[in-house]
Amino acid sequence: MRASAIAFLLFLIYTAGFAQTNHNEIDKSVSLTADSINVFYKALFKTLKAGYIDRKSIDWKTVEDQTFLNLRPYTNFKSSLKEITNLFDKINANHCQVYMGEEKYTVTRKAIAKNLYSAQWKNKYDSKPAFEVKVLDGKYGYILMPGMVFSDHSAAHISEIAQSLYNEIVMVKTAQKLEGWILDLRFNTGGNSAPMLLALYDFLGDTIIWGELNEHKKLVGKYKLVKGKYIHKSQTIASIIPNGESLDKVKVVLITGMFTGSSGEVTALTFKGRQKTIFIGEKTAGYTTSNVTCPLPFNSIIALTTGYDSDRNGNYHQYITPDIVVSKKDNFEDLMSDANVKEAVKFIRGM
Repeated sequence: MRASAIAFLLFLIYTAGFAQTNHNEIDKSVSLTADSINVFYKALFKTLKAGYIDRKSIDWKTVEDQTFLNLRPYTNFKSSLKEITNLFDKINANHCQVYMGEEKYTVTRKAIAKNLYSAQWKNKYDSKPAFEVKVLDGKYGYILMPGMVFSDHSAAHISEIAQSLYNEIVMVKTAQKLEGWILDLRFNTGGNSAPMLLALYDFLGDTIIWGELNEHKKLVGKYKLVKGKYIHKSQTIASIIPNGESLDKVKVVLITGMFTGSSGEVTALTFKGRQKTIFIGEKTAGYTTSNVTCPLPFNSIIALTTGYDSDRNGNYHQYITPDIVVSKKDNFEDLMSDANVKEAVKFIRGM
């Protein structure tokens, strides 16, 4: 789930009718097939027509009529959810996603040719890499920041995750004096960016870190960090308790890849405009649109695309383009032999 950033709404666009749908009905969907399908898709269309970024350019009557026509043959509620993909394909909702239990429904994704990424990347990705902080060559801090997807988006839960990540960075930063830091986003394919940005608080400092643009790419909101709090439009999304010296003046290298997307791109965006910062690697996936989470019937949610992401200065970037391009030269078995890390070391050492 998004993605790029998750903002929390009061859900004013929802009627009490489907907001109060019995979430346990999903377990009875075989006997309630017709009603369940009808309730769910009516709610989905209501949400899309109210908030989807491209809603004004879509012939909703035609799309809705065709979707309900396609739904007629279905005799099982769960199998009918496949039509979400067809619907998202029709309206080009390439960043929207519906979550129901462990299942995720989004647009049709084309397989990426194996020759476009390294075997080292694939092997590491298949191992499901977790957040990691360590020191390379006794001189350089290294942070592996993967995607983070979870269902509890409460401030308390996000803060708990963020504090744990932040504490790992604090342990390394206080153990020894480092020449610079490397932030590896090659496996950050999406999720909730809030704990990521809070974990990186020491590097970003108390400042505006990124922006929210409307469908006309006009700046309508700013996200900032203030004394460990992550704030959007005066609302604190989550927070951490800072510890020790700031790192907002140290050299930072961000490594991006072709699979860096959504929250990974938001994380990269927050470093745009930061001094002593460079981007190395590959152009990112291009999911720099803002999603909000909204409830749907039967205990499902949608990550709904409502705007565009910008850097701290209000600039939109369809992709994060690296300053130094490095492609398919990954080495996760020996990071000091990784071509991206080699370039990062050159920058940190001032070469």
